[in-house]
Amino acid sequence: QVQLVESGGGLVQPGGSLRLSCAASGSIRSINDMGWYRQAPGKQRELVATITSGGSTNYAESVKGRFTISRDNAKKTVSLQMSNLKPEDTAVYYCNARITTALFRFSDYWGQGTRVLVSS
Repeated sequence: QVQLVESGGGLVQPGGSLRLSCAASGSIRSINDMGWYRQAPGKQRELVATITSGGSTNYAESVKGRFTISRDNAKKTVSLQMSNLKPEDTAVYYCNARITTALFRFSDYWGQGTRVLVSS
């Protein structure tokens, strides 16, 4: 069984920083793309940033220059460093990973979500 566990959410003032982390565990053969998505109240889930196993990154326009995604392939983790946070960044953030299991099954996996609230 594969699990993604996120940590690092919380309350932060506008202009502040937070770091989100996500660790994958279980019967994993390989991990392809990893990423972060978010869902604000009343809105659809949207892509924040993704990173390939080779380290190529992709960002939503709204977070470019403020957020940085990184991963540690050996530890099976992905992180999101968020700076200069704005109230519109308030959302539940979800970790995503495209994983091939030990039984050669390929699927998208999601974490349980971690809440980020940007407010003064």
